[in-house]
Amino acid sequence: MHENTTPRPPAPNDIRLRKLLDDTLTAPHWPEGFGMRAFEHRDALATEHDVARKPLHTFRHHALALHALLEEVFDDGVDGPFDEWWPRIAGDAEFDPALCFLVIDGKGLLAGAALCWTSGFVKDLAVHPESRRQGIGEALMRHVFLTFRERGATHVDLKTNIVKNSAAFRLYERLGMIPVDWEG
Repeated sequence: MHENTTPRPPAPNDIRLRKLLDDTLTAPHWPEGFGMRAFEHRDALATEHDVARKPLHTFRHHALALHALLEEVFDDGVDGPFDEWWPRIAGDAEFDPALCFLVIDGKGLLAGAALCWTSGFVKDLAVHPESRRQGIGEALMRHVFLTFRERGATHVDLKTNIVKNSAAFRLYERLGMIPVDWEG
């Protein structure tokens, strides 16, 4: 089991942002027709592989759908195929399924997700292109902030690219995240 103590090294225009988890946090507002749930190990054994926009039924299906969403949104091929990606994620010392938040739409489709490490780092935040501009990303981040504050964390960090991901960067700024040194 490998321990993820730091995120990938920064690429050009990457920035590390931090949100201090103080008493000014506000609850998420989930858009109508969307609900949020965390991964649950009790669902564990589906074999379906074509899950990108199909209703979610099992833990494996959730993991497959999350991988498909991340591949579609980030389109960088860095994570590799599911059968290589999932063991790295699930076997990481910082992985806790309770810190992987899935936003499901009224049809049971994965609309967005936040995958967080136990250290208070948002590893991935993604919203499906068909579900954007409805407040899902903001609601996910507000949920992340409150969850980590409840766990006793003082801050949450993430990495983004201010050029390739300018819309996300603007969201994070609006949520009060501030730049910090890459090392944290």
